[in-house]
Amino acid sequence: MSIFEFEDNAAQNARMKVVGVGGGGGNAVNRMIEEHLEGVEFISVNTDAQALLNSKSDVKIQIGKKLTRGLGAGARPEIGRQAIEENRDEVSRALQGADLVFVTCGMGGGTGTGAAPIVCELAREAGALTVGIVTKPFLFEGRKRMRQADEGIAEMAKHVDTMIVVPNERLLAVVGKGIPFGDALKKADEVLLQATGGISGIITKAGVVNVDFADVRTVMQDGGSAIMGTGVGRGENRAVDAAKMAIESPLLDNVSIAGARGVLINITGGMEMTLGDVTTISDIVKEAVGEESEIIFGAVNEPAMQGEVRVTVIATGFERKAQPLGLGQAGRGAATPIIPLDQARQRPVIGSQHPSAPSAPSAPAAGNAMPRPRPAPRQLEDLSDMEIPTFIRRQMD
Repeated sequence: MSIFEFEDNAAQNARMKVVGVGGGGGNAVNRMIEEHLEGVEFISVNTDAQALLNSKSDVKIQIGKKLTRGLGAGARPEIGRQAIEENRDEVSRALQGADLVFVTCGMGGGTGTGAAPIVCELAREAGALTVGIVTKPFLFEGRKRMRQADEGIAEMAKHVDTMIVVPNERLLAVVGKGIPFGDALKKADEVLLQATGGISGIITKAGVVNVDFADVRTVMQDGGSAIMGTGVGRGENRAVDAAKMAIESPLLDNVSIAGARGVLINITGGMEMTLGDVTTISDIVKEAVGEESEIIFGAVNEPAMQGEVRVTVIATGFERKAQPLGLGQAGRGAATPIIPLDQARQRPVIGSQHPSAPSAPSAPAAGNAMPRPRPAPRQLEDLSDMEIPTFIRRQMD
């Protein structure tokens, strides 16, 4: 089933907020602001006072002042969790009134991994549709950081409507191993921008086909695991090329998007983009996901994209577990639902009591959401993260 709404009036009343948590989330938010992402309010949450000084966000919240003294969480998620408890009310107030909240961070460090799940919990308590958009570490960052990322993702999954996870390692399939490290991190920020803009843009921008917030909520509320792909096409075959690239994105693991409950498609093209282009793209995506999926389109004209079409596809609500590729395997295909949220998520109760020291999250096993025993607390002398240079750790915290 597809929803088409032809409108001339682009005015939308949905209030959207983007929260960047930790160093990676803050960098992603700065990139969104630099790229003039429209119609959203930006909030940066961090334990690192210096990073907040460099933030371009409308609202900046330093958490854990007493605990960290503004020096960051030291790649320790438990410090991130404790830090946000100091400023829980302040973060909650900043989220009030939002209809849609995006929470973004780089998983595996301290502040983002520990605090982002609680930000999501507060957003849902405020009544907002909550979407988590996070990255996973590069493999070279080590098993401990990857394990922390998996645990953070599992915990965050309990408190979001829809979760999009982008593995940084897949960036190598797009940009190659010869790219400078800083540019690779910027590419990760770009992917987070595309995911956020792909959802917010179809609400805020006038175009050939407009949808409203209620339609977006239909697809994404309690959507669970989500997969995302993007593609760009040029010339006469732009629609076909962009659609196929989006559903076979090399950024994403080699798993079919067939069986998705809902699909959100953002189509952006030059002034010469036709309804035929939109129809072609929709037919290709519909064939990939199946006739029973709820498919919602937004099509926007962008004069700067002369002769081009860009497609962003976000598929949600997978009922079956997908089998991701093993480490080191390559391949072209759609994204992996990183964790089956229908098993992991526990929707919070408004006004419930919150313990001052939340328990550590459990990590998902491959293809399974069964929790594992809580790991022993990490001691202060555990300094193995110091193998990574300081400027990189701050970028990823």
